[in-house]
Amino acid sequence: MPTVSHIVKKIVSEQPFVEEALGNGIISIANLAENMVPRVEKELGSKVKQAAVVMAIRRYAEEIAGHRKKTKSFNYAGEIIMKSNICDFTVIKSNTLLAKLKNIHNLVNFERGDTLNVIVGNNQVSVIINEKYMQNLEKFLSGEKILNKEKGLVSLTIIFTSDDFLHTPGIVFDTVRRLAWENINIYEIVSTMTELAFILSKSDSMKAYEVLQKLVSR
Repeated sequence: MPTVSHIVKKIVSEQPFVEEALGNGIISIANLAENMVPRVEKELGSKVKQAAVVMAIRRYAEEIAGHRKKTKSFNYAGEIIMKSNICDFTVIKSNTLLAKLKNIHNLVNFERGDTLNVIVGNNQVSVIINEKYMQNLEKFLSGEKILNKEKGLVSLTIIFTSDDFLHTPGIVFDTVRRLAWENINIYEIVSTMTELAFILSKSDSMKAYEVLQKLVSR
């Protein structure tokens, strides 16, 4: 049987920004409780006192703060590399496509700084490449089912000076959260041991660069 505490956690967890503000202690618990009471009553199926909701929120805030104290700190210092005129193809995964991917690197010139990222999912494959190779890529994918094409994109890559990125929880979440606060949409995320790259719309690139620059230089 659901309790006030369980329902409060559910509601808060559905709203990452509220959860973040709660963890930072920058939100009015009383006002939040007042706003949540109708939904808590609906899901609980009975009347609830606001004080009970306040108590549940306060306990959850303490729980969030406790988790943060356990989180390993990370030095975000690094450099940001921006590459423009990027496109992103999404293709249905097939045996013929996987066979073709063995030679896809021949489409670009890495020595000139060309971009090529291939993300193989369970059912789909994403190919991120310079726009100047769009026609070549379309020919390369001839016979495959292309689900979507996006162009006018930018790649923003953070190259961390610390090699703890791979083993530190919350780095991707923290970075994505900061971009989300600015209403910046992310098309793809690509990472390696010390690099974290975001594929974004060109219209969001400068705002995103400022957000990431503040992060690595704080």
